[in-house]
Amino acid sequence: MKLKLDDPRVFANLVGVISELVTEVRLKVNSSGMNLVATDPASVAMVHFHIPSELFSEFQLDEGKEEVLGINLGNLKNILRRCKLGSSLIIEKADNFLKLGIKDKIKRDFTLALIEVEGEERELPEWEFKSIVKMSSDKFVDSIEDCMVVSDACTFAADSDKFVIEAKGLNSARSEFSGEDIEIFSDNNISRFSLEYLSKFIKGAKIADRVEINFSDNHPMRLNFPTGKVMLSFVLAPRIEQED
Repeated sequence: MKLKLDDPRVFANLVGVISELVTEVRLKVNSSGMNLVATDPASVAMVHFHIPSELFSEFQLDEGKEEVLGINLGNLKNILRRCKLGSSLIIEKADNFLKLGIKDKIKRDFTLALIEVEGEERELPEWEFKSIVKMSSDKFVDSIEDCMVVSDACTFAADSDKFVIEAKGLNSARSEFSGEDIEIFSDNNISRFSLEYLSKFIKGAKIADRVEINFSDNHPMRLNFPTGKVMLSFVLAPRIEQED
């Protein structure tokens, strides 16, 4: 296996965002490209990304083969931080190591020990959502950060005309979106989610100008951050308040 990225910044940003949620992952490389599906230790959230093979300037893989790479994302993130503007990245597997070559004015080589990652193989669930909202990533980030000031959870509510993100407690924060800056395809739906997780998810705004928010009443949500042909997605279980 030999892969080359002429601009590794998107890959580095993906790894940086995902490492906030999970530490050890199985990174898969097959004919479609590079893929990852992982669940956080509490089994509350999932993350997925896909980089298609055509975005690599070099993509060598034995025909019909899939490489499964057990990786500590913290270690990989630290190496990818060494990539500068104008750097290229070469990724190769050699026995139980991943070789990472960074080339700019000089060529630097790193080796990363591959690890065994325990846990079941997972696939990203395919659900039909009753509310789909498409909007600016920056505005979504601002709204989530507003809610974090006053609470540890927020509510998403949508109908055919507007989308509201709101946190209530002793104090409150509320953002309402409508008009030309947002696309809404929705029935009347409402669901509540943990801001601890959303605060990690919104770092996906580093790679995408737009975000797609998918949810239904008291149902897991899915956030998509698409950028070109690269996709970063998160799934989060709803926050169910216990009655006394």
